[in-house]
Amino acid sequence: MDHKRSAVIFAWALLLPALLYLLLIVAYPLVDTFKLSFTDASLKRTYDWVGLENYIKIFERGFGSVIIRTFIWTFLSVGLKMLIGTAGASLLNAAVPGKTIFRVLTMPPWIVPMAIGIFMWGWMYNGQFGMISGILQRVGILDGPFPILATGTSAFFATIVTDVWIGVPMVTIYLLAAMQSIPSDLYEAAWTDGAGRFYRFRRITLPLIVPAMVTMSMLSLISTFNSFDIIWILTKGGPSNATTTMIIDTYKVAIGSYKFGAGAARAVMICIFLSLFSFVYFRSVSRFSGEAAR
Repeated sequence: MDHKRSAVIFAWALLLPALLYLLLIVAYPLVDTFKLSFTDASLKRTYDWVGLENYIKIFERGFGSVIIRTFIWTFLSVGLKMLIGTAGASLLNAAVPGKTIFRVLTMPPWIVPMAIGIFMWGWMYNGQFGMISGILQRVGILDGPFPILATGTSAFFATIVTDVWIGVPMVTIYLLAAMQSIPSDLYEAAWTDGAGRFYRFRRITLPLIVPAMVTMSMLSLISTFNSFDIIWILTKGGPSNATTTMIIDTYKVAIGSYKFGAGAARAVMICIFLSLFSFVYFRSVSRFSGEAAR
């Protein structure tokens, strides 16, 4: 009995740091933010309970368009990451000379500090001396300088391009590892039967990397949905809120306007959406794991 009790105590001792982390770093701030979202907290010393007022005002002030913009920005970015990452992983997995060098060359967007990479893209987007505007003028597409980040539509897609550039290497390496785990016997048998490269990819590679693609897409979805640095450094949510997503709007309200209660309500909305994404992710992983077990 003493041995069993010692084992239980030892197990709880090992779990204690993780439990403390969850309670102090995750649970407490989450509960405190939820409570704050029902108040008019600001820079004043005291604040009053306002119930659902902050949540009602969210949708009275056009927050619905911010939600729609966030979903469009997220799904376009993640879709391009998965498409380019899958294509890149397939090329890096092919038997071509010098593929090790190409694998190394995929890493700089991921290795370079994010702020430096974003500033580099901001320079390229500059209308007066940026590389993109200069090239488009050289080839005759533009008649003069075009400030990409000063126009709503172009700024919106420019932030997506930057996010894709930063996120593609991780997707590529992750899917490449999944492809390399596929037994070569399957490809050899298909090649012996006369199957072409596209057929082998469609019938062997793609079905076997679907679980990895689901995992990567959901993780990328959560990360992209919650992305702040790229948009804030490039546009600060402008011009005219054309690139303002939920996380940017939350920052502007809570930190920029010192409306902590209203900002907390927006943070709770973000938490709800991310929880839904997580739920879908775990359900998808469980389903694919069950199919693989059968």
